[in-house]
Amino acid sequence: MSLHVFLYGGRVSTTLAPAPAKAPATPARPHRTRVLALPEARWALVSLVAFLLALPLDIGGAPAWTYAPLYAIAYAAGGWEPALEGLRALREKTLDVDLLMIVAALGAAGVGQVLDGALLIVIFATSGALEALATARTADSVRGLLDLAPTTATRVREDREETVPAADLTVGDLVLVRPGERIGADGTVLDGAGEVDQATITGESVPVLKRPGDDVFAGTLNGTGALRVRVTRDPADSVVARIVTLVEEASRTKAPTQLFIEKIEQRYSVGVVIATLAVFGIPLVLGAALTDALLRAMTFMIVASPCAVVLATMPPLLSAIANAGRHGVLVKSAVAMERLGEIDAAALDKTGTLTEGTPEVTAVRPLPASDLDQDALLALAAAAEHPSEHPLARAIVAAARARGLHIASADDFTAAPGRGVTAVIDGRTVHVGRADTPEGAETTVRVTRDGTLLGTLALTDRLRADAAPATAALTALTGAAPTLLTGDHAAAAARVATATGITDVHADLLPEGKVEAVREQERAGRKVLFVGDGVNDAPALAAAHAGAAMGRAGSDLALETADAVVVRDELAAVPAVVRLSRRARRLVLQNLVVAGAFITVLVLWDLIGHLPLPLGVAGHEGSTVLVGLNGLRLLRESAWRSE
Repeated sequence: MSLHVFLYGGRVSTTLAPAPAKAPATPARPHRTRVLALPEARWALVSLVAFLLALPLDIGGAPAWTYAPLYAIAYAAGGWEPALEGLRALREKTLDVDLLMIVAALGAAGVGQVLDGALLIVIFATSGALEALATARTADSVRGLLDLAPTTATRVREDREETVPAADLTVGDLVLVRPGERIGADGTVLDGAGEVDQATITGESVPVLKRPGDDVFAGTLNGTGALRVRVTRDPADSVVARIVTLVEEASRTKAPTQLFIEKIEQRYSVGVVIATLAVFGIPLVLGAALTDALLRAMTFMIVASPCAVVLATMPPLLSAIANAGRHGVLVKSAVAMERLGEIDAAALDKTGTLTEGTPEVTAVRPLPASDLDQDALLALAAAAEHPSEHPLARAIVAAARARGLHIASADDFTAAPGRGVTAVIDGRTVHVGRADTPEGAETTVRVTRDGTLLGTLALTDRLRADAAPATAALTALTGAAPTLLTGDHAAAAARVATATGITDVHADLLPEGKVEAVREQERAGRKVLFVGDGVNDAPALAAAHAGAAMGRAGSDLALETADAVVVRDELAAVPAVVRLSRRARRLVLQNLVVAGAFITVLVLWDLIGHLPLPLGVAGHEGSTVLVGLNGLRLLRESAWRSE
């Protein structure tokens, strides 16, 4: 919703409030780090290209001098950084799988298996580049969030206006916010009335009428009417600033993002190194020839290297990512895909997630004394609202057009902030304005003609067609109905909850409230999937065990923070990708069993008997191919639609 919030600067064609001298410029999209701007990506690309050029030459039987230099480039470009990191870790008295992979790759090259070693190098270099890109893009989106708050504000002192940097505002300052301007600081309205679009903060689907005494938030957009706002919170402590802080803190404190196999890499790496040294050293002590001992040790290193284990993990997850992508869900990494399958609780945003995020006319109620039927009342309201760009006006006009009604032309159109629109239609004055009633599940609009009430229209945020089935599917997957977390008011939240079968509802939440609700569940031992779309959802997306963002109207920050993006905006895709992730996790475990069995048999053969190097390589490569092919099963269409 980060772009959506800036579209209403010209919402009303005519206003009774003073117009600004110049419309505020729409803030530019935040800078996005280019892939090749990252050194990790550049080195990975060089390694991949060199490998792809060498591969057909090697397989095709070309002379070694044609492809050996290309393999050398692939090794050097993709391996120098993991090797350096591994050596640094070794200096800190730890041994990780990166260094083991480099040693295994060099060992493979040393016994003639250059292709296998190069493949390992390329896999690790590409994985590192993707991780660096994800980190950089998240940092970009967090920086871009600060653009929501304006850089300047109009401060009023002794009836004199002055333009000052918004960061220089202090508690107690009086700020003038004209129509179409964004509010520079959190504060309280002292004078004026206007409808403020605060979807970025609270997620409310329609602008909220603000009058003296009401609170407003920095970065929200004043659509109609001039407001005088008393600053009540330092700009550095505004809700927008706190969102940035929450996202950064949640990202830092989130559990380490490791694949299953990486959680045991330290022990495995140390064990292989110690065992290899033993296989080499013990025969020497017992009088074996140096060449024989070295050959046995290298054979052991090859058959014990985790090539099959690496491929046991990655193909199922990558195949699941590809399958999800074909069905409109972008899962950002293998780690993210694995995390989606671990969830045992779900929490959902309302506006833009369970609902479309746009109002629609749900009821037309003419008064019996008006002598108008529903179509006539709706057509009259649409004629008066037609010149307006307000979201409610657009919804009313759209409803009239959907019924095929004739919309008459309007004269003398005016819009009064907080009071609605007035126009002359067929010589009679028609007024359409929001009813001054307590917040409810619907927005009520009154239609009058020449001062006589003709009837009302009811508007609500449209529920997604797949909201109820998706909620039921998540309930079946996790064993409990999802929780509804929304910044909208309680009545609107209750309406959506009733329609979707949700019983646990938290309304009127600011972003930190959503984070606390997620963390409360996680403190209870649950692994929560949070689904949202707005800037106000980003902290919860970062704090949750896994996060999914709705892609159509999703803010840049939400899309970058989430583990998965539902590109086609189909909520039913969320439980589908969770099911797919769980299948991928089951295949990973199957592959680890197969890979472990092969490694165990080959290692014991080498230690107890005499395993010929070609046979060891064949067994090692055979297990690698087997687990790789098993993982590719998730590319099938049936994998998405299973269960």
